[in-house]
Amino acid sequence: MSEPMVEGEAADADGGEPSLEQQLLERTADLQRVHAEYQNYRKRVERDRAVSRAQGASSVLKSLLTVLDDIGRAEQHGELEGGFKAVADALRQTVAAQGLESFGAEGDVFDPRLHEALFQVGESPDIDATTVGTVIRTGYRVGEEVIRDAQVGVLAPASTDPEQADEQPAEE
Repeated sequence: MSEPMVEGEAADADGGEPSLEQQLLERTADLQRVHAEYQNYRKRVERDRAVSRAQGASSVLKSLLTVLDDIGRAEQHGELEGGFKAVADALRQTVAAQGLESFGAEGDVFDPRLHEALFQVGESPDIDATTVGTVIRTGYRVGEEVIRDAQVGVLAPASTDPEQADEQPAEE
């Protein structure tokens, strides 16, 4: 009669099946691998959902920009009164709550990442950097994403030397 195997001895020695301990280690490693794959999948799906949600909100906000432009023009001409003013204010509050913010006001320092310079208004000795002089169309962004550049006329710092001004090429 053969002697009984002691628990924990490797059955592999004679080419048989792996021991229970080895099988447990393999199953544990498999389970850990499947768990890690699932966690990565879940995180990727959550990230994709957030991106889709942000793109959807951005799309809706882009479609409202012309309405906001019209409201701004009505306000400039003094036609924003009564009930229409209440609706305009509610719309502005709603889009602001969604993260939409405007930029490109007169006097802002010109930033080519945010502003589209259409023309040069002139020069001023009162400024040190190129500045927004006239706003043609307001710019908008959601967070760090620019939805629409501001279209502006720029005001340049005054030249200190008239000879240097003659040598510099004119902007188109």
